[in-house]
Amino acid sequence: MKQSLTNTLSSPNPARGWDLDFYAAAKRLSKVVHRTPLTYNHNLSKKYACEVYLKREDLQIVRSYKLRGAYNMMVTLPAEQLRKGVVCASAGNHAQGFAYSCRKLGVKGVVFMPIITPRQKVNQTKMFGEENIEIVLTGDTFDDCAISARQYTEEKGMTFIPPFEDLRIIEGQSTVAVEILEDLPDTDGKGIDYLFVPVGGGGLASGTGAFFKTYSPATKVIGLEPEGAPSMVAAFNAGHPVTLDSIERFVDGAAVKRVGDLTYSICREVLDEMSVVPEGRICSVILQLYNENAIVVEPAGALSIAALDDYADVIKGKTVVCVVSGSNNDIDRMQEIKERALQYEGLKHYFLVTFAQRPGALREFLNHVLGPNDDITRFEYMQKHNKETGPALVGIELTARKDYETLIQNLEKYNIDYTELNKDNQLFGYLV
Repeated sequence: MKQSLTNTLSSPNPARGWDLDFYAAAKRLSKVVHRTPLTYNHNLSKKYACEVYLKREDLQIVRSYKLRGAYNMMVTLPAEQLRKGVVCASAGNHAQGFAYSCRKLGVKGVVFMPIITPRQKVNQTKMFGEENIEIVLTGDTFDDCAISARQYTEEKGMTFIPPFEDLRIIEGQSTVAVEILEDLPDTDGKGIDYLFVPVGGGGLASGTGAFFKTYSPATKVIGLEPEGAPSMVAAFNAGHPVTLDSIERFVDGAAVKRVGDLTYSICREVLDEMSVVPEGRICSVILQLYNENAIVVEPAGALSIAALDDYADVIKGKTVVCVVSGSNNDIDRMQEIKERALQYEGLKHYFLVTFAQRPGALREFLNHVLGPNDDITRFEYMQKHNKETGPALVGIELTARKDYETLIQNLEKYNIDYTELNKDNQLFGYLV
């Protein structure tokens, strides 16, 4: 099967409205990127009664697939243009793939990052680029940073390397799909039934989707976005890319306000469906992968696996591939990830409780309202004076989702004056 792919991939496909030479990109990248493993996952396969394979781009050299697109674009630039230097704007995986490519090609690169970029990400980018890159911290947001990067590029006569909106970037990302189909070919009519791929700006989904629709058209390609940043879903609904007013940036590797015009046009043609995944479920999957498989992924890297719950009925008995896109996860985020997971699973709840102005009110709460397995994980009075009579912020962790109903019933039974913060986003964000 690998040989037949080699023979057919050498011709681009302009009839579909895009011109991608998948195999040429794979050849260019063959000595630069790791050929990441496609691994069978027993736990997921058992859970969903199907065959689940993980494409482990979290094991890539720079711990994400982004190296593929950045290097493919840069290595195809004319030598004179490349000598003038290249620029990118990114606070994450694209910056690291860009930096590694600059070092590998021996060219000068300038990385623009927002001032608020965590030091860990700045250091990682420096590590991959070494002496070949310069980092400029500017702007309070990525959008401000990107504007500065574009201006700098024009002033210096350099070349801008975008994170997704270029055919050469998309072509590089498509090599993920080339490897998948070579490692799990269609034999005896049994090929890949479903491919789940995360969507941020749309470069990876465009490239992998285009390849599969060309060489494995029976495979259903499903694009996934975080629930708080559904920019491709919004584009599909509107019939063109739109700029979202605001987004939840927690899944930072797949949270963009606006997808590309080019990536949208390709995704619209090659994706069978777009779906969104709650951030809390993504966090639960991150913890499960770590605890059960010792796999460390970033939020965007867990998107494809977190979507399987929504497709559990249709993937039974099928062959499924999930692209695990990256593992650049700051360890400082793990407490937030655990917190979000517990809330999504219905095991963590926050209340503002105003205790009655009488002796024993707090003891009554502990002895009668809380269940035998409930645990107080946070207790904080919300005023400095007369603490025994003021409202308190109370965080309660349950051992089972069903215990929540008993907790609420006890609060009502004992006439506890409370406000449930989980159901008030504004108040929750302010206090918790």
